Amino acid sequence: MPRAKNLKRRMTIWAFGMALAIPATAPAQDLGTHVNGMTGNAEIGKQLYRRFCIGCHGPNGDGEGENAPYVVEPLQGALPRNFTLGLFKCRSTPTGSLPLDSDLYNTIGRGIYTTFMPPWRSLTPQQRVDLVAYVKTFSPRFKEEKPAEPVKIAPATPDTPESRKRGEELYQNKLKCLECHGATGHGDGPSSSTLRDDLGNPIRAFDFADGSRFKCGSTDEDLFRIFMTGLDGTPMPSWADYLSGDQAWDLVHYLRSLMVKYRPEGTHRKAKAGK
Repeated sequence: MPRAKNLKRRMTIWAFGMALAIPATAPAQDLGTHVNGMTGNAEIGKQLYRRFCIGCHGPNGDGEGENAPYVVEPLQGALPRNFTLGLFKCRSTPTGSLPLDSDLYNTIGRGIYTTFMPPWRSLTPQQRVDLVAYVKTFSPRFKEEKPAEPVKIAPATPDTPESRKRGEELYQNKLKCLECHGATGHGDGPSSSTLRDDLGNPIRAFDFADGSRFKCGSTDEDLFRIFMTGLDGTPMPSWADYLSGDQAWDLVHYLRSLMVKYRPEGTHRKAKAGK
């Protein structure tokens, strides 16, 4: 059986076993979770977490589930998220800030590209909101702090050869993105082998050239947002203090030119002749 299928089978079995093994505890505390007119129920989310998430993220939400050792090695440190820290890669809020409820909701539905965090499309919208409500109970930050205002996305500028050239200058010289992501965006820059996350674990630089979308989304606006928020818990910083809106769009346009596998959503690869 292929490695991926073996891993998926083990993860399913362990997650189910862990869900049965955990004793009953006090009801989960609701901290106020609201997305798209839906209100989250942490106690219901707790049951969903036991069923779907505990195998990787662990009973305490610290990323030390039974499956964690099996999802780390292939991706060089792409550890399950430690929810107790209150640090999340995919946010619409400034670096260091808590995510919005909608940010966590979108991550559950979308998954995190290039990691073992899958898109949980099998969950209903209400179930995802309930799960968000429970995930928030792991970190005291959600009791003590409020998320900041979302980062504003500047109006898109035209994708022109001139814009891409300016983006290339930012990538290669001003921001030194090539140090981690490589001169051609393959994630093979001179610093790539030394990268560590905030807990000291090895982590890869993103490969734009071979990627079909981004870690936290697939649209140009998603990439713009990543530049301005950074990916907390990783070496990817926020460039909000260094880039104007127009410059960020120049960088978006340049990186798109490196993504040979990119296809806009709603389009399909043409079938080969005779297929």
